[in-house]
Amino acid sequence: MATLTQEMKEMIATQQCFIATVNAERIPNVAPKRSTRVLSDDELIFTEGTGGTTFANIKNGSKVAVAVVNREILNGFRFIGDAACYDYGVAFDHAVAMSASMGLPEPFAVVIIKITEIHSLKPGPTAGKRID
Repeated sequence: MATLTQEMKEMIATQQCFIATVNAERIPNVAPKRSTRVLSDDELIFTEGTGGTTFANIKNGSKVAVAVVNREILNGFRFIGDAACYDYGVAFDHAVAMSASMGLPEPFAVVIIKITEIHSLKPGPTAGKRID
């Protein structure tokens, strides 16, 4: 099982995360998702506010990769997993409230990513290596 460490959780909380998906034609898409946060020791969540390509790709079954790096310490991680979109439930209600408190429109959904693999993005001999 892929489990987030405290270091990973802190990096996700403080650095920009980028979400990668592919469409049915296998064309990649990468998008920053500022709302990415830790849901549990093996899940990430983000608020889908645009309803664009990332959202469409996930709804069509794309696996997801999330990359986060901290350039100041030259370290980072890639989390690979399966994603599901929810437009109801506690997590969605929390995202709606959070968006409202920030003056943002109601989100289309929340996306929950079940992490299946973790890889290092630290430069050097461990770059790209699976670490979970």
